Amino acid sequence: MKKVIRTAKAPSAIGPYSQAIQVGGFVYTSGQIPIDPATGVFVEGGIREQTRQSLLNVKAVLEEAGLTMADVVKTTVFMADMNDFADMNAVYAEFFSEPYPARSAVAVKTLPKGALVEIEVVASN
Repeated sequence: MKKVIRTAKAPSAIGPYSQAIQVGGFVYTSGQIPIDPATGVFVEGGIREQTRQSLLNVKAVLEEAGLTMADVVKTTVFMADMNDFADMNAVYAEFFSEPYPARSAVAVKTLPKGALVEIEVVASN
């Protein structure tokens, strides 16, 4: 049975989707972009700041499901510019420790609202 995960500590969905869905022991988050849930707008700065906010949003959704970043088994990072990879990776490393989750990182033409990064995860308890 599917359970919707929803928190005010992360941005509300901007379309017909849920922040996350829990099925069995897994939580699948929707992609999180760098919107500050307190203001409803992007954080100021570049890829580092946007990566940090996106991951803080992921963390908030997981916490609502009773999970932590240590429970993440797979991440997907979408970036507007692969030249930002090293800076994204530096911030990403602040949120995860060994054993690191599996990860895909891909460059895409555009992201919602012109974001530089969007991050989704799969976590398991």
